[in-house]
Amino acid sequence: MATAFIPGISLGSNADKGSEPSFPGLIIREKEPVNFEFPFPMLSKAITANNQFFIRTHFPIPKLQAKEWKMTIGGHVNKEITLTYDELRALPAKKVMATLECAGNGRANLAPKVKGLLWEQGAVGNAEWTGVPLSVLLEKAGIKEGAVEIILEGADKGEVSEEPKSPGAIHFARSLPLNKAMQAEVLIAYQMNGKDLSPEHGFPVRAIIPGWYGMASVKWLTKIVAVDKPFEGYWQTLEYAYWKRTDDQPTLTAVTEVQVKAEIARPALSEVIPGGKKYRVHGAAWCGESDIVKVELSFDEGKTWKPAKLLGKNVKFAWRLWEYDWQVPKGQQRHKLMSRATDSNGNTQPMQHDKDRRTYMVNKIVTVEVESQ
Repeated sequence: MATAFIPGISLGSNADKGSEPSFPGLIIREKEPVNFEFPFPMLSKAITANNQFFIRTHFPIPKLQAKEWKMTIGGHVNKEITLTYDELRALPAKKVMATLECAGNGRANLAPKVKGLLWEQGAVGNAEWTGVPLSVLLEKAGIKEGAVEIILEGADKGEVSEEPKSPGAIHFARSLPLNKAMQAEVLIAYQMNGKDLSPEHGFPVRAIIPGWYGMASVKWLTKIVAVDKPFEGYWQTLEYAYWKRTDDQPTLTAVTEVQVKAEIARPALSEVIPGGKKYRVHGAAWCGESDIVKVELSFDEGKTWKPAKLLGKNVKFAWRLWEYDWQVPKGQQRHKLMSRATDSNGNTQPMQHDKDRRTYMVNKIVTVEVESQ
């Protein structure tokens, strides 16, 4: 398994809390299509800078121009409408802070090795998004009685050649239940951290679906379609789907809500730290529709757990940074650190990955091994 440590980059000691490591750049998981990961040991602030935010694409990034871009809102509506970029930006804007996590984040921690991009820790980031609530646009079009889902379709398009293969070239598209689509925080966004979206992050316009895994936040958005029956597209049923058991009958169900999770940023895997001194263990924790209420650390392979300190204020749909002052034992030793989070619904990270989740929603507790000397 690859590690989150960046070869050739010194992480340094954080015994001096005033010092922050420099940012070494994103980790390449795939060059074409572009899939880059944030090196999680570099986490230092609640907001992830735009150039540090992970990049997830399935096909080549579409080349779109703001002046030519249009988005249609149609399907099971009273009146199909089309918006230009300027018309969308002229509508009253809303800002929402939200954490996005790729549904496959942590896949590299599964054994034996699984198919798909082997994300480690950093296919996740937290940003402030600016845009127009999707509910406002749906109300303009007028949703007809009987509508159950809203399909979001991007301009990115291509053919999936690996199993499960696609039936020719397809667009990336996902759907939301109508009640989620009408949630006030769900945005059709055009800015990220106060700057216009870059092509890698969905320029000119993307969806932001707080509380759900990143595949729901469709980029390069061009179509919004209301439908009166559940959407069964490729990315809804074959990929980004897991086995859900009803009366012990497993059926493929779309991945949706983010699972509760805490990750250790520092110390990083295989980091050498000073023995006999205090060390600031820190990281982030996040979940879906609920709130993070507790983060705990274990230094004895899960036998006992110690409470970490939650930092800042709770912001709905945004991750929570945390820290713990660890008195590192003296002498040269190997240490195994674990972190786990609990949300306001009482869900706590499991020790093992549920195989019914396939290679998605990986929130099992991970051991970080370090050395003191």
